[in-house]
Amino acid sequence: MPIALLFSVMSDDSSSRIVADLRDWIRTAPAEARLPSTRELVARHQAGPLTVQRALRTLAAQGLIESRPGVGTFVRAVRTARPADYGWQTAALRSPPAPIRPVPTALRSTPNDVIALHSGYPDRELLPERLVRAALARAARTDAAMARSPAAGLPELQAWFVGELAAATPAGVSPPTPSDAIVLPGSQSGLSAVFRALVAPGRPLLLESPTYWGAILAAQQAGVRIVPVPSGPAGPDAAELARAFDETGARVFYAQPDHANPTGAQWPAALRETVLDLVRRHGAFLVEDDWAHDLGITATPVPVATQDDSGHVVYLRSLTKGVSPALRVAAVVARGPARDRILADRAAESVYVSGLLQAAALDVVTQPGWGRHLAALRERLRDRRDLLLAALAEHAPTATVELVPAGGLNLWLRLPDGTDVHRLARDCEDSGLVLAPGTEWFPAEPAGPYIRLNYAGPNPAAHPAGARILGAALARH
Repeated sequence: MPIALLFSVMSDDSSSRIVADLRDWIRTAPAEARLPSTRELVARHQAGPLTVQRALRTLAAQGLIESRPGVGTFVRAVRTARPADYGWQTAALRSPPAPIRPVPTALRSTPNDVIALHSGYPDRELLPERLVRAALARAARTDAAMARSPAAGLPELQAWFVGELAAATPAGVSPPTPSDAIVLPGSQSGLSAVFRALVAPGRPLLLESPTYWGAILAAQQAGVRIVPVPSGPAGPDAAELARAFDETGARVFYAQPDHANPTGAQWPAALRETVLDLVRRHGAFLVEDDWAHDLGITATPVPVATQDDSGHVVYLRSLTKGVSPALRVAAVVARGPARDRILADRAAESVYVSGLLQAAALDVVTQPGWGRHLAALRERLRDRRDLLLAALAEHAPTATVELVPAGGLNLWLRLPDGTDVHRLARDCEDSGLVLAPGTEWFPAEPAGPYIRLNYAGPNPAAHPAGARILGAALARH
């Protein structure tokens, strides 16, 4: 055996012997007892200083000793773990202003080996990745990487958001101006700001039922009183909406007129006129959430906001779903004092939105490739939607699709009466399918057993297998 290797083996053996000897000594020594010095240990064990140091490092790594520079090495005191006591916070915080809701199913992360039909986002391959990466690289080389953005957003991005509305505004209606737009770090923060700014705590807010779970959460956190208005494949019931306005004195109605989440509803022209007349008659606001503006399949949204120039419609438009979840950029377009109140709330919340993200988002949507991406996206969404529809018709015929959506990301399925949707979801997940129970989209009691399936998620080739799992689970319930 080479001399160097022999020395290493002997050194390791000596180190282990010293560790064992000191461990026996530590077992009977009191806490904080000081160990013999390195010189004493060298003499006692007839070992070199490096070997002794190696033994001490081993004992320290095991938590048995601790070194205090300039003082010595000591037996480490055993610290008895005790449970954390946060009981004092109960008295300090009191009851929460709203029930603490669990993380929605749509935000859950799942392993790659399951069929994921629960997400609220499109699959990565449906996003303009090359445009986004190039835009971020270009934005990083501009002043946006270092400068502070204006509180209301980059003027160029404000103008782009308003320009989309102005292009669809008919003659005789005054379009909004760029200064009417406020850039947001995602539409969810916009909902929170709008509800806080326009609805006082304890005052009524009308919501479609079912509706976007994030709107329900934002309303609860704002401390407003939620008043559900029944809604279905054709949008909200106009008579029930009128009655809710009359009975509650509400001044704000939140809705999604195009490709509503979760139902997929797209309001007909007559309903748009009726709702606009109602909010005008009651001196109220319609908060129009145009979340799926870029996700049309067979229809292109024409916002209700294009029909209003008197400030009754507060318009929300997000780029997150169509561009990238990493670019959380949206805008709210509002006029008059309502706009000022929303801006004041946003400034208090986050001062301004990252100029870097704003510049990148603007770059993406002003590139020639953006239009080509949207055109291709229509076909790809149609293919995925139709694939899942066909699979459900074949393998889960008792699940009723009440509306084939003309856009968006989701199918809203009515299940047989008496179905326990949460038990069904657990059963499906045990078989490798994750779906979203419809209860999360109702601001009050569910109108029936529903689930929401995202046809734009990953691995559309697994749609038939997912439908088979759902059909088998329904047969057992």
